Amino acid sequence: MIRPILIHPDPRLKKLCDPVTEFDADLAVLAKDMLETMYDAPGIGLAAPQIGVMKRILVMDCVKEGEPRPMVLVNPKITWASEDLGVYEEGCLSIPDQYAEVKRPAEVRVEWVDETGKPQEEQFSGLWATCVQHEIDHLDGKLFIDYLGPLKRQMITRKMEKLKRERARQAQA
Repeated sequence: MIRPILIHPDPRLKKLCDPVTEFDADLAVLAKDMLETMYDAPGIGLAAPQIGVMKRILVMDCVKEGEPRPMVLVNPKITWASEDLGVYEEGCLSIPDQYAEVKRPAEVRVEWVDETGKPQEEQFSGLWATCVQHEIDHLDGKLFIDYLGPLKRQMITRKMEKLKRERARQAQA
């Protein structure tokens, strides 16, 4: 089921998420819904708070061409980050049509459990590294615009407030 994506500013996008403790059918449904929502958007990553679920779960798939690689990361934790930095122009499904260059570690090692509770670990680089860091930030109540200067951040926030007002008017019409 495709779920609605919250648009910034929304207080839920700035909250710290709770760890997942139940690995049950509800979690499997949530993971499936998140992947469907991400692909439909379309995006390469989605964190649970973006659909109003305050749990530490994210999904991602950074494959541009070829066989998709959907990933579900529950309670992810960065255990190592390279000193080398990479710069990517980032966007966010909760901040539509807004992009900015963000500097992050070029490589990270992440530990997590999958939706069945099985421990996983992988080292990510390039777009995958940027994506996983961006999505983990969501779980910690941080948005990519928090890396920008105050003027650019305020400008984007005002655009999102306007977008939300326009969408609300359209929904009433």
